[in-house]
Amino acid sequence: MTVPPTLQLGLFAATADEQTSAKVDLEAERLAALLPPHVRLGTSSWTFSGWKGLVYEGDTRMPALTRDGLRAYAKHPLFRTVGIDRSYYAPLTEADLAAYAAALPDGFETVSKVWDEVTTFVFPDHPRYGARAGKKNPRFLDAGLVRELVLPAYAAAFASHTGPFLLELAPVRSLLRDDQASILVAIERLLSGLPETFSYAFELRTPSLLCARYLDTLRAYRAAHTLSSWTGMPDLATQLRVPGVLTAPFAVARLTLPPGLRYEDAKATLAPFDRIGSPQPAMRRAVVALSRRCAEEGRTLTVLVGNKAEGSAPLTVRALAEEIGASRGP
Repeated sequence: MTVPPTLQLGLFAATADEQTSAKVDLEAERLAALLPPHVRLGTSSWTFSGWKGLVYEGDTRMPALTRDGLRAYAKHPLFRTVGIDRSYYAPLTEADLAAYAAALPDGFETVSKVWDEVTTFVFPDHPRYGARAGKKNPRFLDAGLVRELVLPAYAAAFASHTGPFLLELAPVRSLLRDDQASILVAIERLLSGLPETFSYAFELRTPSLLCARYLDTLRAYRAAHTLSSWTGMPDLATQLRVPGVLTAPFAVARLTLPPGLRYEDAKATLAPFDRIGSPQPAMRRAVVALSRRCAEEGRTLTVLVGNKAEGSAPLTVRALAEEIGASRGP
């Protein structure tokens, strides 16, 4: 017999002093009241022990965070969304998603990464890919794979919490013109083969793909280009100046790494992610400008922040909330 996810969690119930709980934060409540309704702020994930005292109280060791963290996270006044990264490594099951749904309040939307078996054009040189490293992926942007192995679990167990699906296209070094054309064709083929009941956002890691044909394709299918702060892409403000860069009724921004900073260096320098170690005022200003533009054009905006953007995703969210709120005027 299959045990329902909520009962599975109950079998391992913790005592009160072993649970992860939400930190009471009156200042965050004040800032949340200033945020415009079209903006959802959140973080790229939620299981970080260094967030004790910022987001969580009680037990912040990994077993407790895995069990209780999402429920506590969703109680934070400034968090109106969250990224689900696990889905990048394998499709989530109905049981996975039902457990997440049980932890979330009504109206709380998430952004799920799509499985990297779909979004990888050339497999990177990493032990996880074994003999496939360096080879082209024959299932790149395969709509059938998404329809069969990704979407059904969301439709069955998580529909009310499903925001945009994020297709993070892995970087391609020395992208040839023919390869660029084939990627752009594959994006259109994918979107034409996916149901319109869900929304989709693409995040590029290869700057040359951010071109007119790419944006025209996304616009035709009401999909979004994810404006990103990532080491290998133009900065957020530069992307925002690209003509026609907002292609959907919704916009997505992901703040992952400042341009030019390596992931490993950021992790080593900024862990345990409990303070702002590398402030990015230009990045924050770009998010404020994006929020204002979305308000003027009638778009919603979802902003996901990673720890390595500045050192502590919750503190960056707080700073963004303060700046976005202040930009609205009295």
